[in-house]
Amino acid sequence: MLFVCHKDKNCEDMFVRWRTCLVFAFSIFSAAKLLEARRHGYPWNKDNELNFLVLGDWGGSPSPPYRTPIEVSVADMMAEVSSERNSQFVVALGDNFYFDGVEDDSSIRFEETFEKAYAAKSLQIPWYVIAGNHDHHRNVSGQIDYTRLSKRWNFPNFYHSHIFNIPGSKKTLQIILIDTVLLCGNSGHDFDPRIPTGPDEPNIASEQLDWIEKTLASSKSDYILVGGHYPVWSIGHHGPTSQLVEQLKPMLEKYKVNAYICGHDHNLQSIKESDSEVLYHVIGNANFLDPRTTHESSVPDGSSKFFYADNGGFAAVTVNDFKMVFQFVNSQGRVVYESTSTPRL
Repeated sequence: MLFVCHKDKNCEDMFVRWRTCLVFAFSIFSAAKLLEARRHGYPWNKDNELNFLVLGDWGGSPSPPYRTPIEVSVADMMAEVSSERNSQFVVALGDNFYFDGVEDDSSIRFEETFEKAYAAKSLQIPWYVIAGNHDHHRNVSGQIDYTRLSKRWNFPNFYHSHIFNIPGSKKTLQIILIDTVLLCGNSGHDFDPRIPTGPDEPNIASEQLDWIEKTLASSKSDYILVGGHYPVWSIGHHGPTSQLVEQLKPMLEKYKVNAYICGHDHNLQSIKESDSEVLYHVIGNANFLDPRTTHESSVPDGSSKFFYADNGGFAAVTVNDFKMVFQFVNSQGRVVYESTSTPRL
């Protein structure tokens, strides 16, 4: 709009009215955008939300500099998102140290692949960690032992559970982290055709399944996430894990778990069966990318909702009184997918 007039009293009054209208219109626009953002779960009111990040298959390289360009770019974007959203913690879904884990808690890999790669101030928050197949190629106990040496590394046992209060609410979130390698057996490297064929120690697998069932059955939390390394469902190169489909999936359904989160396939995926409310999220591209959709026909018809392997990425999760919002964020900061679930109770 072009505003031209001579300097007289009427002109000044007109200008004031025009400016007032413009400010009022901008205020309405801002309020509308804020309302729209809140409907989509964006963290405009951090005081009443629980925010955290999820990544998988992030474990760098076994040779100097012990980090990959994708890991670094994902770590940098995680730091930006964590700072913006005031994230409270990070969930790490295994394959923490490529290609064969660590020998013990004194390994240089903790410093080079973890501490230095995720050194930003906004990432100096608790990390809740489980093991993947590559970690089990060596000594997972060394990673568990590192818990006593680090202020943020939380890996107290092969499987563990944590309950979080949602700020400004009486509702809670429970995150149950399990060891799918102990449940299903190990697999080979990424180009090894070997797949999990069953646990090496069935008694240990049975004990963990009993623990999972008891933990789910006793939960009073309004939201539940179960996290493991192997997928239940995946259209990627590794595909579904038959033992988890047979043994874990019925429990997820029975206890109305909001989502199962995993890695192993190096991409981002979201899968949901038509007759189920459980979401299955693959979040495994924080270090490597794999665009293969080898098992597209191995999941229920119409259940694959999203697949992405163009850039490294992670998930940013927001939980409030009304919903849990998963956003897949790529290393360039773009939200490439979003899904929502409501309290289970």
